Amino acid sequence: MGMVLFYISLAVVLIVVVVLVVYLLAIIIALRHASRNLYQLAGGLDAIVKDTQPLPEKMQTINGALSQLLAGLVAVDGDLAAVAKLFGR
Repeated sequence: MGMVLFYISLAVVLIVVVVLVVYLLAIIIALRHASRNLYQLAGGLDAIVKDTQPLPEKMQTINGALSQLLAGLVAVDGDLAAVAKLFGR
């Protein structure tokens, strides 16, 4: 009876070890895929940093042009409001 319990215990321990090895291998594979994806993400973020470096200079130009456009649009809005009053709307 003692030997049967020994073999059953040995089989259970072996099954637990095999299951742990399988899970650990799956974790290793998942971490390697994640590492590869993070490397690609870091490369993409570096490209974004390089591409957006000239933006502050260009934003000043864009903001100046939009300020001029705003002044023109406010004038047009005033004219349209006057026309709407003439038509009674």
